[in-house]
Amino acid sequence: MKKPFLTIVAALALAQSVHAEEAEPGFVSLFDGKTFAGWKPSIENSNTWKIEEGALVTRGQRSHLYYAGDAKPFKDFELKVDVMTETNSNGGIYIHTQYQAEGWPKVGFETQVNNTHKDWKKTGSLYDVVNVKESAAKDGQWWTQHIIVKGNQVTVKVNGKTVMEYTEPADHKPGKDFTRKLDGGTFALQAHDPISVVHYKNIRVKRLD
Repeated sequence: MKKPFLTIVAALALAQSVHAEEAEPGFVSLFDGKTFAGWKPSIENSNTWKIEEGALVTRGQRSHLYYAGDAKPFKDFELKVDVMTETNSNGGIYIHTQYQAEGWPKVGFETQVNNTHKDWKKTGSLYDVVNVKESAAKDGQWWTQHIIVKGNQVTVKVNGKTVMEYTEPADHKPGKDFTRKLDGGTFALQAHDPISVVHYKNIRVKRLD
């Protein structure tokens, strides 16, 4: 007796889902690919953010999109984001930050997204803390930016390759203008400028604390 086509399709879909969970156990999706549910844009140029083909896309003036779907701060974690840039684009993924209505986020750290933009600090940099001069990613191609925070250590990987490691000194004190300190917080995505078009999708996190 042949199984109904829909039953077979459902079984295949379930198998794929199970396989995905086995591949990245413990990770939870933060973006449904269809809506801004769980995300809060800055008041500044909030219309910059678009959803296109399952991705959050920057098309406009400077703006930041903050994750607001979980009130518990993220301290130790693994965050994975699939990213694709168009030529001469600049963006960023913020960690340990907090919501800010406008301007560059003053709390937390930015992990740079930039392959060919004029800024010499390239993809994977912990911006202005540990800077990477050569990008391990390419424009027009999806890559996975993997950020790991454990205690006083931050590691950034691009497609599985470690490109940056940072250990915060025990006596580290926040700066006057920017509070760059590993102290927990949320995540944010950056829209840098009107020329920069960056695609972010498949955003998932695993708490380690």
